Amino acid sequence: MTRKTVRIAMNGVTGRMGYRQHLVRSILALREQGGLDLGDGTVLWPEPILVGRREHALRALAERHGLEHVSTDLDAVLADETVDIYFDSQVTSAREEALKKAIAAGKHIYTEKPTATGLAGALDLARLADEAGIKHGVVQDKLFLPGLLKLKRLIDGGFFGRILSIRGEFGYWVFEGDWQDAQRPSWNYRAEDGGGIVVDMFPHWEYVLHELFGRVKSVQALTATHIPQRWDENGKPYDATADDAAYGVFELEGGAIAQINSSWAVRVNRDELVEFQVDGTEGSAVAGLRNCRVQHRSATPKPVWNPDIPATEVFRDQWQEVPDNAEFDNGFKAQWELFLRHVYADAPYHWDLLAGARGVQLAELGLASSAEGRRIDVPEISL
Repeated sequence: MTRKTVRIAMNGVTGRMGYRQHLVRSILALREQGGLDLGDGTVLWPEPILVGRREHALRALAERHGLEHVSTDLDAVLADETVDIYFDSQVTSAREEALKKAIAAGKHIYTEKPTATGLAGALDLARLADEAGIKHGVVQDKLFLPGLLKLKRLIDGGFFGRILSIRGEFGYWVFEGDWQDAQRPSWNYRAEDGGGIVVDMFPHWEYVLHELFGRVKSVQALTATHIPQRWDENGKPYDATADDAAYGVFELEGGAIAQINSSWAVRVNRDELVEFQVDGTEGSAVAGLRNCRVQHRSATPKPVWNPDIPATEVFRDQWQEVPDNAEFDNGFKAQWELFLRHVYADAPYHWDLLAGARGVQLAELGLASSAEGRRIDVPEISL
């Protein structure tokens, strides 16, 4: 076996997602398993360079995990010819400029979404990357969740017949920060800092709908800021200027209708933090992060509406659990592996910056739909 060291500049790993999912559960997990075997006698060994603005925080992470390289100078890191890949999980408002620098430096790009604060910027990044001849990918982690992988298995097997509708429920109560610490950083609730649930979640819904059910043809959304005041990490009150809930209806190519509610101001009364119910002519399914339950046409009960007597059926018990039938790795790690194979073994990979731009487009049009109070068509985009 030949071990090839892959130096990856990881910008934004002091944040919750960058640290937990990308550094610890993806890159460090790859190192713990001995690297990534390409199957041709080569093993890729990821060597992260932790990049950010707070040196003390970077050094603390490096010491905790036995890493050597940290830097607060992004330009210097990008000028280093031994650095192969640039990864970005910064706040959205800082991402576009950093990605442009990395593209100009000839680095391969892997980035969190949204890729930019607007569609024009997202398309510009995709064009620049293609012109530079680099390889580029955007995190689309929900596709690799066990629940959605089972759902895709059902779709591919024709379980649903003609798919009629998709109903999604996502969210949980994010504490305001006054008497209990908030679970999310305060910038998420300030529009001027790139916050908002539409900007955060509509890119996710775009690729989930696009990959599993069909391209989004139109969007009608209503947003809200249900909690107008929150408290930041220092215990200081601030005005929440970004939407913390969004209620969207999406028309899909092929005729199915999707309705997805997203909220950071909802208390959870479901099995998982996100669930999708898919109804088709031949059967239905409810998929979450890990689990998936089905009800076939032949086993569908015949309830009768009668509000004058108690319900006599336990409807949840009438569904069947879909078995795993496979080992499911961490979704972020699984996509990192695919991207690394794409870069170093030229394996196919289509979750690129143009795919990321579709997510930015849907968020942009969703906000416009809410502001204008109307349904808006979603045109196809290309370079």
